[in-house]
Amino acid sequence: MANAGGIPSPKQKPEALNPNFDEIGEEEEEDDDVVEEEDDDDLEEDSDAAQPQRKSRVDRPKIENLFRRMRNGPVPLRVHDVIVKGNTKTKDCLIEAELDAIRNATTMQEIIQAANIINYKLRELECFDSVEITLDSGPPELPGTSNVIIQVVETKTPLSGQIGTYTKGEAKSSTVEGSLKYKNGFGYGDLWDASLAYGFDRSAEVSAGVYLPRFKGLVTPMTARVFLQSQDWLKFSSYKEQSLGLSLGLFSIRHHDLVYNLAWRTLTDPSHMSSNTVRRQLGHDFLSSLKYTFKFDQRNSPLRPTRGYAFVSTTQIGGLAPDSRCLRFLRQEFDLRFAVPLGFYRTALNFGISSGVVLPIGRDFLRMSTSLPERFFLGGNLSPICSLGGPSALWGFKTRGLGPAEPRRQVRGDSSDENADASERDFLGGDLAVSAFADLSFDLPLRWFREKGIHGHLFACAGNVAKLTENEYRNFSLPKFLQSTRSSVGAGIVFPTNLFRLEVNYCRILKKSSHDHGKNGIQISLSAPL
Repeated sequence: MANAGGIPSPKQKPEALNPNFDEIGEEEEEDDDVVEEEDDDDLEEDSDAAQPQRKSRVDRPKIENLFRRMRNGPVPLRVHDVIVKGNTKTKDCLIEAELDAIRNATTMQEIIQAANIINYKLRELECFDSVEITLDSGPPELPGTSNVIIQVVETKTPLSGQIGTYTKGEAKSSTVEGSLKYKNGFGYGDLWDASLAYGFDRSAEVSAGVYLPRFKGLVTPMTARVFLQSQDWLKFSSYKEQSLGLSLGLFSIRHHDLVYNLAWRTLTDPSHMSSNTVRRQLGHDFLSSLKYTFKFDQRNSPLRPTRGYAFVSTTQIGGLAPDSRCLRFLRQEFDLRFAVPLGFYRTALNFGISSGVVLPIGRDFLRMSTSLPERFFLGGNLSPICSLGGPSALWGFKTRGLGPAEPRRQVRGDSSDENADASERDFLGGDLAVSAFADLSFDLPLRWFREKGIHGHLFACAGNVAKLTENEYRNFSLPKFLQSTRSSVGAGIVFPTNLFRLEVNYCRILKKSSHDHGKNGIQISLSAPL
């Protein structure tokens, strides 16, 4: 019987196998006859204690012969039956859904390859502590066949918890998040979880969801999540945002992802100091949108890429409901990245460009206004290396620290405040955003730093946002947009971990507007890959 839980390739030595093949193919049948005769003679002469050693000596040449045949070409072999053992709680249908490849295999090589893939997929379900796949000979009356035995050990501790730092793409900021997970509650590989997240930008989220790897025979997994989210934008845009909603993952395969979002959203201004533009958007609105993401990432690492490329395209359509308060818009984002190794000290050049546009849907849409939460904002304590998905991060600028801004409502007695122009403005975001960056990473000379992955980098970035709706497109021109682009350069040390990327940088602003929130000096960035 051969162990396929970690089945070796045909190039591996025969000693790596558990040599228990009884009969595989016609040549093995002939060997079996010889083995049986030898065994019968030996049983009459030797004691029972010598049988295991004698069996090993007999089987070893058979294994070597099998591997020689596999190296020379395909070894014909069909699967007669697949036997699953050890799943007391997990439904058979969940495991059998992954077995088509091995049932259709026609050679030994194909069976080994399919067994390794099945082993990986079953472990990925997080329902089993161990998965072992073995191959045994088929019925004697069916030569050239094999039985596949899948032995699983279900997890003894279905309840687990974790805490970590993550990057929330919607909030464009990092968060500390704790979660509890309960695995395989109903035996369908279902994963139930509840989480609590708090962001460094004073955002908070409570959510609960379920993940179903196989639902009603669907090929792709299904997800459902109920959330209550609160984000505090008073410091930057004079409003608070609260959302209660449901997110459904409809379709998810290797490069494609389709999600439906339904949410009731409320914008409030407890300070009563918001600008005219913000005040016009306060109140309730209804979000019903479909979001499609195409992602192709061939970089060798999301935290420190040294070679490869990545591309992400995100399309979101809002307004999939007849309600008059439903937001109707079209939002499109692109992100393109390259990593080029330079061949010394693990030096690599990373560069990329991101762009996005959002427009309302309807008659005379350019006269209408887009919703504040759907607009683009640049800045924040994120690294552009990790923020793959659209324009968001810009070194040296604070969260929502640049772009179109409008004075807040003035309070009597504060008109003489020297910082009024810088801090008493609401950043309104833009309908069009473009950002680009270049990052040169390199190993530090000390060996201890190299062993820990700590490295240095030099960087430069630029970006800008502009408003197009409410007839502002009439004032837009490409030369003006490029001329007002913000930019910064700097250097720093990067501390990568398994969960996030910590940067300690010195940033120097090259160009900014008078009301932008950006400054020269030390900046700490904490980011996790999106």
